[in-house]
Amino acid sequence: MTLTDIDTAVEPGDALTLGRRVRERRIELGFTLEQLAAAVDRAPSQLSAIENGKREPKLPLLRAIAQALSSTIDELLIEEAPSERAALEIAVERAQRGAVFESLGLAPIRVSKATSDETLKALQGLHQEVERLHRERAATPEEARRANTELRREMRVVGNYYPDLERAASGLLDSVGYVGGPVSQQSISNIAEKLGFSLHYVTDIPHSTRSVIDRRNGRIYLSANLPSRDARAPVLRALAGVVCGHEEPGSYGEFLRQRVEANYLAGAVLLPEGAAGDVLRRAKQERHISMEDLRDAFGVSYEMAAHRFTNLATEKLDLRVHFMKAHESGTLIKAYENDGVRFPSDALGNFEGASVCRNWTARTVFTQPDQFNPWYQYTDMSAGGTYWCTSRLEKAKEGLYSVSVGVRFEDVKWFRGRETTHRTSSNCPDDRCCKRASGELTRKWESAAWPEAATPTSLLAALPTGTFPGVDANEVYSFLERHEASR
Repeated sequence: MTLTDIDTAVEPGDALTLGRRVRERRIELGFTLEQLAAAVDRAPSQLSAIENGKREPKLPLLRAIAQALSSTIDELLIEEAPSERAALEIAVERAQRGAVFESLGLAPIRVSKATSDETLKALQGLHQEVERLHRERAATPEEARRANTELRREMRVVGNYYPDLERAASGLLDSVGYVGGPVSQQSISNIAEKLGFSLHYVTDIPHSTRSVIDRRNGRIYLSANLPSRDARAPVLRALAGVVCGHEEPGSYGEFLRQRVEANYLAGAVLLPEGAAGDVLRRAKQERHISMEDLRDAFGVSYEMAAHRFTNLATEKLDLRVHFMKAHESGTLIKAYENDGVRFPSDALGNFEGASVCRNWTARTVFTQPDQFNPWYQYTDMSAGGTYWCTSRLEKAKEGLYSVSVGVRFEDVKWFRGRETTHRTSSNCPDDRCCKRASGELTRKWESAAWPEAATPTSLLAALPTGTFPGVDANEVYSFLERHEASR
């Protein structure tokens, strides 16, 4: 039995586009609906439903329609609208059948030949604006936290290791003849060129962006103030959208996933799986694993080396680990774990934004007089045993951050710094651990102290909205228009 013998529906494509193609071809040949219906032995109402995109014809009927119209099935199934007018009609019909329009509780407008192009354009524009507002309304802090928590859960399950991204990074490096050692800026430029992009360093990069990629003209714009070494990661993050096939994110969860993938790809290129894995395996054999050595071997930032270590630790070294980035205020900015450490979290299980215990390495490192060398510390947890952690400070425009990597006590034997005598205890989330003042201080000051809170600007601000949350689209589009005109 062949496919042509099976009375099955056509593979789901675009019923609206198919219907418009059938109608335009019929009108072009001068057939009435009744004449076409008679030619294929169907009722006119059935053909009308097909032309209006309300029904998909099964394969034998589609073949009969194509034959009656002196056409082919392939021609009728072309995905592009047959005309500009048809494209407008399809856009409006599709919008009226969508979940957003349905949620408004409005009756759909019948689109006919009498409906002017101006009316259709207005309806399409109104629907696009309603969808935009719907996306902004949906991007609540709770929705964002849930999406982030779900993504962190997935990362934990896979050990923060993604083979597809590793293969993509390896393919990019192979394309420019990488043979080992730190990946040069020239190699990154060559990768960009092979993907069809040129690099442009400008002084007017939009303030809300780290880079801007112009896919129409094959250009990547970066700040002229970036040191040449540090330009590698922004270029790779920009190219990640092309390599990973990213489209405009349709949800906050998709936006977060794309950002994680971009950072992962940049790390996988700058610290290649094979070479970085060799460095780490030798270090484990020597019981001397160090983020500083990994950083220096590939000429990257400490934070990127620490991130990359989490990608490879479980897959290549059979080690469970955790990672933290905390602001000097104590706020947890980034976190990952698959070693069972209990990060502070909100009611939804989200780590980011929570306050780190003052006794954890990520906080005690800020109090050390030596802020150049790594800080090592054991922390006895009230629940979960003892963890060892190494931490360093890094500067950013928002202040100081600590970047920390840790393991369970039984795994510290593989790391440099395990001989440290620094040790603390943490009973958080019990607020008697580090949040509540002693009884003596409380009695002395609770009725006399009246501090004014330094409210963070983000406390009352709405969650960033737009296709790319936090990015000023008007500024970006004006920037691209300005630079395209200057070519």
